[in-house]
Amino acid sequence: MKLPRRRFLRLAGAAATLPAVPLLAGAQSYPTRPVRLIEGFGAGGAPDIVARLIGQSLSERLGQSFVIENRSGASSSIATEAVVRAEPDGYTLLLATTANAINTAMFKLNFDFVRDIAPVASITRVPLVMEVHPSVPFNTVPELIGHAMAHPDKINLASAGTGSLTHMAGEMFKMMAGVDLFHVPYRGAQVFPALLAGEAQVYFGPLLSSIGYVRAGQLRALAVTTMTRSNALPNVPTLAETLPGYEASAWFGIVAPKKTPAEIIERLNKEVNASITDAKFDARLASLGATLLAGSPDDFGKLISDETKKWGKVVLAANIKRD
Repeated sequence: MKLPRRRFLRLAGAAATLPAVPLLAGAQSYPTRPVRLIEGFGAGGAPDIVARLIGQSLSERLGQSFVIENRSGASSSIATEAVVRAEPDGYTLLLATTANAINTAMFKLNFDFVRDIAPVASITRVPLVMEVHPSVPFNTVPELIGHAMAHPDKINLASAGTGSLTHMAGEMFKMMAGVDLFHVPYRGAQVFPALLAGEAQVYFGPLLSSIGYVRAGQLRALAVTTMTRSNALPNVPTLAETLPGYEASAWFGIVAPKKTPAEIIERLNKEVNASITDAKFDARLASLGATLLAGSPDDFGKLISDETKKWGKVVLAANIKRD
C-alpha cells in the first residue's frame, strides 16, 4: 500500500523523535533512588562541609537522598578513581576540589582526571588564610618576608601533607617572594594542633576550617590568598597586595563519570545553581568566608583545565615529589 506523501512525512518525523523520548523521560524523573556524593578527605574538613551543605540542598530540591560518602586517601585520588570507574548514570558523583588539579602533576594516576570526568557544576571558592602563631615576631606579609630573608629556613611552613593545596600555596609564595621556609608536612587533622602549639609558625589554611581559630585569636591572619579581600575577614589584606598576581584558592564542584547523559548533567547543574543562589545557602557559605561559583558545566570544565595547568607548573618549578 502506498502512503500519501503528507502522512508519510508525519510518520517519519514522529519516528525520528522516538529515541529522544526515553532519554528525556529519564532526565525528568531523575533521581529515582539515592545518589552517592563521594568526597575524598574524610569527615569534618572543608570538602566534607561543602559536600554536606550541597547534598542536603539537593536532597530537598530533588526529593531523593544525596548520601555523602567519605572515602579518604591519596589526596582524594581513591575517591576520584571510584567515581571515574562508576556507572555513568548520575547516581555516583564526586565532590571535585583543587586537589584533583594538583594530583594530575603529583601522581602517576590510573586515569586522566580532565578526560575521564564530566563537569557538572562549580559550587564555591574559598580563600586560604596565611596564618601564623601569635608568638611570631612579624605582623604583616612584608615583615614575614624580611624576617625569612634574614633567617633562611628558620621559619617552619606547616602543610596538611606534601602536594596538598596548603603546601602548594606555600611553595608558590616562596617562589614569588624569593624566601626559604622549612616545609613541615602533617597528616591532615594534625596540622592545627601543631600550629597552635607553636611547632610550626606559618600555615596556608582553608578559610572554612581556619576562620574559627582566627576569630578566637588563637591564630593571626596575615593575608588571604584570593585576588580580592574576603567579606569574612575584610580587614585582612590579600597576598596580591604584596605579591601582585598571587592567587590560590580551594574550589569545590561536582563531577560525574564521563558519558553520563547530558540531560542528567544539565538537570544537576540547574539544581546546584539554584541551591547555591538560595539566600539561606548563600548566607551559610558567606559566614564561612566562601564565595559562590555558579556557572555552566563548560565554565566548570574550563576552571578545572586552567587550574590543572597552573598547579602543574608549580609542581615542576618547585620539583615537588610525593613522599
